[in-house]
Amino acid sequence: MEDVRVPFVAPRQEGSQSKPSTNLAFHADELDIQPINGVNDFYREFCSESKKLWYLSFPAIFTSFLQYSIGAVTQVFAGHVGTRALAAISVENTVIAGFSYGTMLGMGSALETLCGQAYGAKQLEMLGVYMQRSWIILNTTAFLLMFIYIFAGPVLRLIGQTPEISTWAGKFALWMIPQLFAYAVNFPIQKFLQAQSKIMAMAVISAVAVAGHTFFSWLFMLKMGWGMAGAAVVLNASWWFIVVAQLVYIFCGSCGEAWTGFSWKAFQNLWGFVKLSLASAVMLCLEVWYYVSLILFAGYLKDAEVAIDAISICMNILGWTVMVALGFNAAISVRVSNELGAGHPRSAKFSVVVASISSLLVGIVLGFVLILVRKQYPPLFSDSPAVQQLVSQLTPLLSCSVAINSLQPTLSGVAIGAGWQAYVAYVNIACYYIVGIPIGLVLGFVFNLSIVGIWYGMMFGTTVQTCVLIWMILRTDWNKEASAAEGRIKQWGGESDSKGYNDYAIG
Repeated sequence: MEDVRVPFVAPRQEGSQSKPSTNLAFHADELDIQPINGVNDFYREFCSESKKLWYLSFPAIFTSFLQYSIGAVTQVFAGHVGTRALAAISVENTVIAGFSYGTMLGMGSALETLCGQAYGAKQLEMLGVYMQRSWIILNTTAFLLMFIYIFAGPVLRLIGQTPEISTWAGKFALWMIPQLFAYAVNFPIQKFLQAQSKIMAMAVISAVAVAGHTFFSWLFMLKMGWGMAGAAVVLNASWWFIVVAQLVYIFCGSCGEAWTGFSWKAFQNLWGFVKLSLASAVMLCLEVWYYVSLILFAGYLKDAEVAIDAISICMNILGWTVMVALGFNAAISVRVSNELGAGHPRSAKFSVVVASISSLLVGIVLGFVLILVRKQYPPLFSDSPAVQQLVSQLTPLLSCSVAINSLQPTLSGVAIGAGWQAYVAYVNIACYYIVGIPIGLVLGFVFNLSIVGIWYGMMFGTTVQTCVLIWMILRTDWNKEASAAEGRIKQWGGESDSKGYNDYAIG
């Protein structure tokens, strides 16, 4: 594919004495960063790009951390209600809700590609249409997923969970159906706002939600003694508070041309949008389900209740640290999609370098901190000495996972920003389910290494997947990706019948 430059209209500079021209278009290459020819150039551009990334990633990290904390706080209080409550809520939150969360987040991530590139190309009016299309698709998906919640008990028994845990987790899943539909509305809103760099509003709303969630969880679960029922009430209310508050923010005119009201255009190109959403869902779901399976395999071990409690606590900690990486995921997705949409391939490529270095360093620091506090944090999650001891033993593995998983979401964000979801889905299937899980099962059950062996195998799968993504990015022709972004914008804007929206250019 030949090098195509996307026209860009220059904004008028303040204080300019020149008259407005009727022909301000010029090659986007003039606004791209210049080739880096030395250490000084690299340092200058690294500092400049770091400011842009942290401007996006810090509130995104804060938002992701807070929203993940909603479920994590519930599990913390559940650990003080009892081991049965902790096991039931952990299994529902990780397996049933985790399955739905991954599906919804994955399908919603199609908007990161489309909204981000449309925003970079100044096609602002399409952002609201894309969000409405995603609402239609995700709410339809939520209706279908609702049957998993209704039959969660039998489903959990079918996949090997103990009858007692399955019964209680199934009951809790029924109470959590409202949360499912909150996911369907929330994730398109998040991607819509992220594409415009309006992440601070989400951060403030999430902070208020978590503060209220923590207080009311303590009040209903412990003080009033409602236990699991109190957990369900507060979880549902917290997620719907986030949804309603974000909608109020959008409808009040804070997004300008990006939201002009409901439109019948939302019902156009639905099937094509479904295909891109499904590709995005498969890509991210394979990652989410990969670690969900660790909880499932723990249920087959001896003393399953203690194993599930311990591994769920570790996954809780890993999830919190992954939220930091997901902040970089959101930031690099926005940066790559915006720069490709504007026709700036060199800027997109350099953003990848800066985000990868930054996220890896942060992950290494977080992993080191966990090693230092390995004796102090387990009692925060459980009163059981057996669970605390097992969590402490697993902390070195947890720290290694934190370091590895700090880089992997950033690389996935590059894939989302460039629109490579379908290709990365194949990579995830091979690395996670053909390599990682089989090796983990052999180490855990054949060589009797228990949960440690399973975790070793899964870490190996993640490492292989990360290496493959690095190889793909190193071979990418970013000029071709900028050209593909132009075709994608035309396709989803209804301007042409271009096939360029699914191009993946590696040279």
